[in-house]
Amino acid sequence: MTPRPDAVRIAIFAKAPVPGEVKTRLAALLGPDGAAALHAGLVRHALATAFSAGIGSVELWCAPDDSHAFFVECAREFGVALRRQEGPDLGARMEHAAADALGAGFSSLIIGTDCPALEAGALREAALELARHDAVLKPAEDGGYVMIGLSRAIPGIFDSIEWGGERVAAETRARLARRGASWKELATSWDVDRPEDYARARAAGLLGRAPC
Repeated sequence: MTPRPDAVRIAIFAKAPVPGEVKTRLAALLGPDGAAALHAGLVRHALATAFSAGIGSVELWCAPDDSHAFFVECAREFGVALRRQEGPDLGARMEHAAADALGAGFSSLIIGTDCPALEAGALREAALELARHDAVLKPAEDGGYVMIGLSRAIPGIFDSIEWGGERVAAETRARLARRGASWKELATSWDVDRPEDYARARAAGLLGRAPC
């Protein structure tokens, strides 16, 4: 079964590529400017992947807002709609994006930009599973997740999570279970956060012309 081309709305969460504020754990290796350039490349990679999946509309949810020149250039280059992240923390901002999609009649699929190993096929698989389940989760090796999707609102799923900790996926599973939600987990993937991740991504040919 192929999902309707308008059944899913993909929300890509991204920070502006400001040196010293993104990819800080890689700044010692790449320098602040190099780390920011890497981040910008990863955002473009995520956009290209989302559009190539062909499962629905794509939105770039921007922080701190959508006015940064990089985001404006992404809108010009990819034709992506820019949205401002809203909420006091990441959970609230994700809740807002999911509610926006669900309220308009779409399933919500939220991804970040730290996982260049995420392929369009995984997004298509997620769209299929959202036609059968309340949620879909693609865990990360560090205990988080690289993608979450919802076909209906699940109250509290993003509340009071210790984002960046090793129990993000486990806490999310527990909340899904408490709410009686059905969900499907896709194959575990990995983020590019640390020097060893950067080396792994380069060895796999995932970074293109990334700095260093």
